[in-house]
Amino acid sequence: MLTFIGLGLYDERSITVEGREALRAADRVYAEFYTSKLIGTTIEDLESAHDTEIEVRDRAGVEQHPDDMLEAAEREDVAFLTAGDTMISTTHVDLRLRAHDRGIETRVIHGVTAQTATSALTGLQNYRFGKATTLPFPYAHGADGLPASVTETIDDNRADGLHTVVYLDIKTEREEYMTADTGATLLAEEYPDLVGVVVARAGSPDPLVEAGTMSELTNRDFGEPLHLLVVPGECHLLEADALVELAGADRDALEIA
Repeated sequence: MLTFIGLGLYDERSITVEGREALRAADRVYAEFYTSKLIGTTIEDLESAHDTEIEVRDRAGVEQHPDDMLEAAEREDVAFLTAGDTMISTTHVDLRLRAHDRGIETRVIHGVTAQTATSALTGLQNYRFGKATTLPFPYAHGADGLPASVTETIDDNRADGLHTVVYLDIKTEREEYMTADTGATLLAEEYPDLVGVVVARAGSPDPLVEAGTMSELTNRDFGEPLHLLVVPGECHLLEADALVELAGADRDALEIA
């Protein structure tokens, strides 16, 4: 059996009760934190809180060389841990399909995701979000200006009146996390007057939600990571009220349907 468990958004307590029980019952536990990371805890604290040993795999160990994990799952109950909700990344879907090819039973235990937390914290309605995108560090994509994947996603969503979640680049091996002011600085090159909403430390005891134009956000400090940005599309009146009240948005700068 191979059980995929989402750990939630912040620390060793963010896991669901169902996930905690499955984790503690597993014979062997693996994890990856290159797609995202629990900022509020450490591997040691996770192991202590759940009374288990955890083997952390790098990208190659999950995507290219997972055979030892799959072989273990043929004989034992194996848990595979990720931050957030475990099936958000296609990496993990691929691992699940490889398990099915071997005849290994799989199970998915969900965790809270940044997407749903963002909707809850901002007051923007979940069904009014379009495709999400990731803003990479400039050195990571090697081109001048914003990648087309970012601008096309924002522009297409805005044309349809939809909101866009812009995930900010994470390089866990370098302990480097793009902050919202850096992300806003990059986006301001193309969208200086566009409203952005910063969501910082979702799932923690002190999440932050703050709105402004991209140019305004470049000069603000949003504290410790993880951060992301939302580009609102057309806002329902209730969504506009929420952004004004919860994020300090300027109502006149919002597009209200």
